[in-house]
Amino acid sequence: MELPFKIVVKSEEETEQVAKQFADILEAGNIIALNGNLGSGKTFFVKAISNYWNYNDANSPTFSIVNEYLCDKKIYHFDFYRLNKIEELYDIGFEEYLMDDEAVTFIEWAEMIPEILPSTYYEIKIVRLNDSERSIEILLNRS
Repeated sequence: MELPFKIVVKSEEETEQVAKQFADILEAGNIIALNGNLGSGKTFFVKAISNYWNYNDANSPTFSIVNEYLCDKKIYHFDFYRLNKIEELYDIGFEEYLMDDEAVTFIEWAEMIPEILPSTYYEIKIVRLNDSERSIEILLNRS
């Protein structure tokens, strides 16, 4: 997969194919910010990658803030949707998660607290166009 990458997918199967292509370029220590409107498919994208890496029970960490999946690669899966303030992340040791260079970290709703992101991270923007179509854009951000 060459970045920046942008595509319109018309099915869950096409989304899974994009997720697998992206998973193939990921390495331990990578941070991925997933942004998009409610119901756009952020959690589905993470599930597709975790399935590809042989973990079949991924779910949204909306209420727990973070889920950890142990599979072919260690995954931290965050959801910032219900956070009220940045201190909630510090309370759960967010910085230690980010420093784990053996894990791939996914952050849904990362745009809610952008100041917490490291200087280099992948960004996935998913836009729900209609019931079956999504626009998926993948960038590598470096500041």
